[in-house]
Amino acid sequence: MQRHRTRAAILSTIFMGLGQIYNRQFIKGLIFIAVEAGALFYFIANLGRALWGITTLGDSPSHLEKVKGIAKMVPGDHSIVILIQSLITLMFFVLFLIAWYMNIRDAHKTGEERETGRPSNTFKQSVRYVLDYKFAQGFLLLPGIGILFFTIMPIIFMIMLAFTNYAAPDHIPPAKLVDWVGFETFRNLLVLKTWSHTFYGVLTWTIIWAVLSTVTTYFGGMLVALLINQKGIRFKGLWRLILIVPYAIPQMISLLLMRNLFNGQFGPINQYLGYFGLGGLPWLTDPFWAKVTVIMVNMWVGIPVSMLLIMGVLTTIPRDMYEAAEVDGATNYQKFRIVTLPMILFSTAPTLIMQFAGNINNFNAIYLLTQGNPVNGNYQYAGSTDLLVTWLYKLTLDQNKNNMASAIGIILFIIVAGFSLYNYRRTKSFQEEDMIQ
Repeated sequence: MQRHRTRAAILSTIFMGLGQIYNRQFIKGLIFIAVEAGALFYFIANLGRALWGITTLGDSPSHLEKVKGIAKMVPGDHSIVILIQSLITLMFFVLFLIAWYMNIRDAHKTGEERETGRPSNTFKQSVRYVLDYKFAQGFLLLPGIGILFFTIMPIIFMIMLAFTNYAAPDHIPPAKLVDWVGFETFRNLLVLKTWSHTFYGVLTWTIIWAVLSTVTTYFGGMLVALLINQKGIRFKGLWRLILIVPYAIPQMISLLLMRNLFNGQFGPINQYLGYFGLGGLPWLTDPFWAKVTVIMVNMWVGIPVSMLLIMGVLTTIPRDMYEAAEVDGATNYQKFRIVTLPMILFSTAPTLIMQFAGNINNFNAIYLLTQGNPVNGNYQYAGSTDLLVTWLYKLTLDQNKNNMASAIGIILFIIVAGFSLYNYRRTKSFQEEDMIQ
């Protein structure tokens, strides 16, 4: 009774498309055959080298060789190019295996339909079924492949680099080869004093920065939104317009302008302090004041975002909740604590978590304002205001310590993803999501 489904599945296992042809779906079968033929042509030429490349990362560096008495540079294996090419080939192989499985599943399902006496769908009927019932999945296939190769593959590549010795000066291709070193990079970062002192110092400041910048911008925006929303405040639209200007201006322009305003030598702020008989402050050259400055400037560009978000939430709070509180004799503070604050936190808790995660990776606010400076002599290639993300940037582009930067990126991802997922699942917005549907 199960001969059609079994035969079709076995034929499609042997070669893609044969099961479809057995089920009299000739056009579909020919398409599958063409896919496997193209895949075989590609993998016969590349799969073996990909497996060799991702295992060895090359075996012959570039070197000088005398040819007829003249020294010539003989190109060798470029470990990073080999790694990327191998990774692409293996990802194509995974996609092929998925297509091969789908081909077997399709042949088995069609064979099962034949056993029940139903005729096999024609190619036109299959296309119509996809357009009517699987259009969303089909339409998302192309961007899904794009995400696979332009987002997921770089992440995998970064993770793999962390397990190599890809760093200057001894392992920079093509002059030198790159080798697998296992967890040595992570061990050096977390245990070796020259690296661990910098890592823990930068990590501590990163957490302090993320907490302070999130709290100040969120509650600062809440305060401004509540003040504008108060009864008796005139020209509310004008106040909203004025306070949104810092957000409307491109952040890069605001930060570069602020860097000049807070310049310790010729900045206008120190000049104005001098007019009042006050001494200028080392806003960007002293470690403590540099940290204070970046937090203040971040408030300037971040408060308008929270203000807009919270003002939208305030308009959704039912008026009868306040009226009920007033009937019970609640003061303005009690109405804020019992009604306003819980409603705001319920609606904006996921956004608050997202802002915290974004501030951990807030590259622009630090790099455009201080570039991680002032210099810290106790740190390895990092300044006093560097976050993990700006330190990672310097290690990659300035120092060619690519393996160490990749290890930092992995740790940073684990911190941000772990914190975000754990706290998001604990919010009432997630636990009581039916209330807002």
